[in-house]
Amino acid sequence: MIPLATRAAIDESIEGSLRRIRDRAIDLGSGFEALTDAVARATAGGKRLRPTLVAASFAAFGGDPDDCPSLYSVAGAFELLHTAFVVHDDVIDHDTVRRGIPNIGGEFRVRARERGADAAGAAVLGDAAAILAGDLLLHEASRLIALADVSPRIRAGLFELLDDAIYVSAAGELADVENAVMPEYAEAEAIFDATFNKTAVYSFSAPLCAGALLAGAPPEAIAALETEGGRLGLAFQLVDDLIGAFGSAAQAGRDEGGDLRETKSTPLIALARQSPTWSRVNDALAVAHTGPIAVREAQLALEESGARLHLRTLIDDTLWSVRTAAEDPALPVRTRRLICELADRIAERIP
Repeated sequence: MIPLATRAAIDESIEGSLRRIRDRAIDLGSGFEALTDAVARATAGGKRLRPTLVAASFAAFGGDPDDCPSLYSVAGAFELLHTAFVVHDDVIDHDTVRRGIPNIGGEFRVRARERGADAAGAAVLGDAAAILAGDLLLHEASRLIALADVSPRIRAGLFELLDDAIYVSAAGELADVENAVMPEYAEAEAIFDATFNKTAVYSFSAPLCAGALLAGAPPEAIAALETEGGRLGLAFQLVDDLIGAFGSAAQAGRDEGGDLRETKSTPLIALARQSPTWSRVNDALAVAHTGPIAVREAQLALEESGARLHLRTLIDDTLWSVRTAAEDPALPVRTRRLICELADRIAERIP
């Protein structure tokens, strides 16, 4: 999607922020130094989807990096925002491992136990470290935009995008937790709304619009991109839900069927509840945590309920709408190609 040189420039921008965070920690205690090292590890090695979208949208609207020296720092801000959300999400989900290794909370639990803390104390320190790490990353993302070498008008527009991304994502995360803990099942519409809000704006709409804004795109083009970015983000998250239930361990980055083991209230499950065979699905999900055989039984029950096919159809319809809307004359040809390419790549992830 972007040249290797662009990816290198994005990585260097992110690394510059991480160096600044580490440098600020030197005189603030060994614990804080350890925290900033953990932040660097949490940020390393990602796919860089969101900053890539900033750079790709900028290029699609004819932007020249030589005329916009802050392109890569703005792009990096969206990666730091993403990492902040991931770190906080792990605290919310009580997860101490990510992709097979301890996350920030997990690292600080180990640190606490090595220094004599009991299990409860280690958990308190682990959660505190992760929350503070996420706060640092949110601050650094805002700082990158505040210091961007752009006009006041563009900076204000970037902050509007960041503001919307944070508020909408926070609302989606809270709704997702509420849907999970309440004794009554949430309506399918509420679950789909939470799914959209958690991911679509900060992962697709905001980065795409940020790149367009930096490139000088007209308001009508940015508005069209915001709508299609939201659809792409929804489709992306719905595919993630399928991966969480049916994807391989390599695709999911954890044990196969992880969402089923955790009985998450995803759109897939919401659709299954509307089927005549919901009682069988519900019974299978109740024991899915017990092992691979039970996971496979839950997968079969979901297949037979029609929920998997229904969700796949919704994804296909959403991506079809995106490809159709990409013909909007408000969008340059290169931008239309980018939108269609993103739709194709999302479709390729479907398990």
